[in-house]
Amino acid sequence: MKSNTLPLLALVILTACNSKTEKKTEKMNVTPPVAEKIRKELAIHGDTRVDNYYWLNERDNPKVIAYLEAENKYTDTVLSPVKKLREDLFGELKGRIKEKDESVPVLTNGYVYYTRYEEGKEYPIYCRKKGSESAPEEIYLNVNDLAQGHEYFQVAGTAVSFDNKLLVYGVDTVSRRQYDLYVKNLETGEVYPDVIKNTTGGAVWAKDNKTFFYTFKNATTLRSEKIFRHTLGTPADKDALIFHEKDETYSTYVGRTKSKDYILIGSGSTLSSEFRYLRADDPNGTFKVFHPREKDMLYDIDHRGNTWYIVTNYEAKNFRLMTAPQDKTAKSGWTELIAHRPDVLVEGIDLFKDFLVVSERKGGLTQLRIINDVTHQEHYLDFGEPAYVAYSTSNPEMDTKNLRYSYTSLTTPNSTYDYNMDTKAKELKKQQEVIGGYDAKNYVTERIFAKAKDGTMVPISLVYKKGFEKNGKAPLLLYGYGSYGASMDPYFSSNRISLLDRGFCYAIAHIRGGQELGRQWYEDGKMFKKKNTFTDFIDCAEFLIANKYTVKEHLYAMGGSAGGLLMGAVVNMRPELFKGVIAAVPFVDVVTTMLDESIPLTTGEFDEWGNPKNKDSYEYMKSYSPYDNVEAKEYPNMLVTTGLHDSQVQYFEPAKWVAKLRELKKGDQVLLMETNMEAGHGGASGRFKALKDVALQYAFLFYLEGIEK
Repeated sequence: MKSNTLPLLALVILTACNSKTEKKTEKMNVTPPVAEKIRKELAIHGDTRVDNYYWLNERDNPKVIAYLEAENKYTDTVLSPVKKLREDLFGELKGRIKEKDESVPVLTNGYVYYTRYEEGKEYPIYCRKKGSESAPEEIYLNVNDLAQGHEYFQVAGTAVSFDNKLLVYGVDTVSRRQYDLYVKNLETGEVYPDVIKNTTGGAVWAKDNKTFFYTFKNATTLRSEKIFRHTLGTPADKDALIFHEKDETYSTYVGRTKSKDYILIGSGSTLSSEFRYLRADDPNGTFKVFHPREKDMLYDIDHRGNTWYIVTNYEAKNFRLMTAPQDKTAKSGWTELIAHRPDVLVEGIDLFKDFLVVSERKGGLTQLRIINDVTHQEHYLDFGEPAYVAYSTSNPEMDTKNLRYSYTSLTTPNSTYDYNMDTKAKELKKQQEVIGGYDAKNYVTERIFAKAKDGTMVPISLVYKKGFEKNGKAPLLLYGYGSYGASMDPYFSSNRISLLDRGFCYAIAHIRGGQELGRQWYEDGKMFKKKNTFTDFIDCAEFLIANKYTVKEHLYAMGGSAGGLLMGAVVNMRPELFKGVIAAVPFVDVVTTMLDESIPLTTGEFDEWGNPKNKDSYEYMKSYSPYDNVEAKEYPNMLVTTGLHDSQVQYFEPAKWVAKLRELKKGDQVLLMETNMEAGHGGASGRFKALKDVALQYAFLFYLEGIEK
């Protein structure tokens, strides 16, 4: 998006300037933008909050656009000493990526599918071959062609019909995660006039090859709330509404069992789920409830033969595996197959004709458990590193003895293996190639534990280059998230080499609120225990300093989205602990957002944060919400990033936060905000554009650290 509102910059910048807010950076004679203050009172529970920057939520207001662009200009000015380094970093990051590349082929329904990239192109080319990898290539979707003329372009949810003749796919050109569905004839190349607006991007075909089911989003809240059935050749506005999830704390979606025999409609909230099922050869039939939703009960289902498999936390905090007959799906008919274990989290299953693969997590690490359903013998795969990630991937066919899985660690590039579950033979199909040379032997990874203030031992995964000295002088970037039960696993990133080769140590704090150490780890970092997330991160930082991995003058922190909330909370609590902080698309205005049910995602997250319409939740949220707790004190150097079209964390949260920090903060530490005017929560689309964001973040760190090249 381009704006012609730049003449308004002077008005926005000069409004409400005073000696308190007209601060200049120590090294440059440049005045930061100052947002206009318009008093807004927000009252509830007898308490009134004053929000002077509430008006920044007016996305179409030219003054808002002007302010965001002024902040971008200010960021470029402050970082002008490292402008060339920023450009060089982009080239360095891009230079490690193999431009001409392709994925490992996957065989399904008689075709081998893969995606490939061409040199200099941003987007994937979707391909397939009939029968084997030696067959002629068919290009069924070239996203580079489709993306022409668009600043942002994202394809999602590609699904091929059972007869292999039709493709349905979703397109987002705004970055709001609102996809339009298109249907393409793979024999003729014709794209049908059937266009369905405002979906999640995915669809599930019925076996008649003319009917598919899709999920429709609420245009305002973006909640996935309705399932429709579409028949080719009929107008989308005549599609049959199959299911409407009316509970605003739930979202709904449509999927299919691995057996391909059933179409599933799932409904889920943070703490509860429910499924409906329908035979895939009966698209006009009626979906049946698998088991009615229950408070605080989660379950997921799959199907094989005449049996349903259910992963559930029913009377099992860390989940267990149950089975049920095909015609008796209610909980009363479930039989336990794998019992609950207090030290092992069951994360999911993958069904094969003669094997069952269970994805588990123990001691914070993922593991794959292989069970032979014929011999009833079982074993675990051995990975041999102190910190790693392994997971089942791309296994669409049931009648095979090969398990495809991915493996990576902080030093091992992403690797795809085929594992024969019968013979235990392992074949490396592909390892991510790092252009320019990379030798894992030159880097060291560790798994250590920090003691939290309540005695809890918090894992930290870290990596550094050989020769790194633990003398308290080295720079260290500490990353954290700690929400939604999302585990921040120690995966490889070629981007990090730019940090490690310049002397940085990179560390991940596996703080409570994630699920690394089981379901209790998550529950101890949410709702009225949310502050554990923040204090865990601080305790990890202090542990790293105490053990001379770094010192606070060289300690940096980073988190995004809910991890941006983490950043906002810890800089309010312990601003002196960090030299610099990067908060990406940060969720920082917790109370106001959770009170506004028109904002995307709000209602579905009451079980994560609480509902501030309840006084106790309101008071607890307000006590840690970064925006509500900004004070007149010195903060670390900060870089805040956002996207104008962000559907997850609206751009105005970080914009308001930065405006308030500018007003109140003391000292001469830099405060920068960068808004991507064409993108949303996930940043720029394409393979390379997103690297500009990484280059900006690293340039900011190097600017503070005094690294010039």
